[in-house]
Amino acid sequence: MVLGRVLGSGGLSFAALALAACEQMMPVAADRPETALEFPEPDRPIVEVVSNQFSNEDARDERNEAVVVMDLANIRAGMTVADIGAGEGYYTVRLAERVGEDGRVLAQDIDPEALDRLGRRIERERLENISIKAGNADNPQLPPDSFDRIFMVHMYHEVTEPYAFLWNMWPALNAGGQIIVVESETAVGRHGLPHNLLFCEFEAIGYVLVEYIERPDIKGYFARFERGKARTKPSAIRPCNAG
Repeated sequence: MVLGRVLGSGGLSFAALALAACEQMMPVAADRPETALEFPEPDRPIVEVVSNQFSNEDARDERNEAVVVMDLANIRAGMTVADIGAGEGYYTVRLAERVGEDGRVLAQDIDPEALDRLGRRIERERLENISIKAGNADNPQLPPDSFDRIFMVHMYHEVTEPYAFLWNMWPALNAGGQIIVVESETAVGRHGLPHNLLFCEFEAIGYVLVEYIERPDIKGYFARFERGKARTKPSAIRPCNAG
């Protein structure tokens, strides 16, 4: 498998922890991607992302956030991991250290400026086991049968086409691969997502919840999903009721 270091066009960022932006809400866009039209729209407001820059990595390290999440996700040397909504690379660079020279990390975002900044950071820190790739609002554009873990940390609530996005993510997991989600237990439309709504949206695609843990030390909850027996056909997906 080759994970190319590719930059592409994008729109709004899926970056983690854009706290100032997350107080705003936007309706689902009327001009949905054509590739998403066969999927239902989410029955909830989507948080608007204005900036993907998160400057307080030291504060996150003080509460040991990345170590806690990587330990819960059983990240080990030699694994291949995708960091979705990588932004400035807080998890990307720490995952790269954890998986080591025999592992690989693919950092994905839909903001080309964020990817450009992250690329410069990777070069500056001389991290040889990281690739970067542009994604789309409805498709993370991940290579198939490639990942032991896919990380979505404090960003899933920003995905404007969650059903299409999760459906298109399905083939990227390898046998036994898992999706790791960290979110905050907040009201719909703010920075986070109620866990029951998260579970419903994943299960609507055919994923199975493996583990759920409330973790105030990482300002949210930890959830782990695997693929179920079959992926739901787009026409059979039923949107979850946020009310």
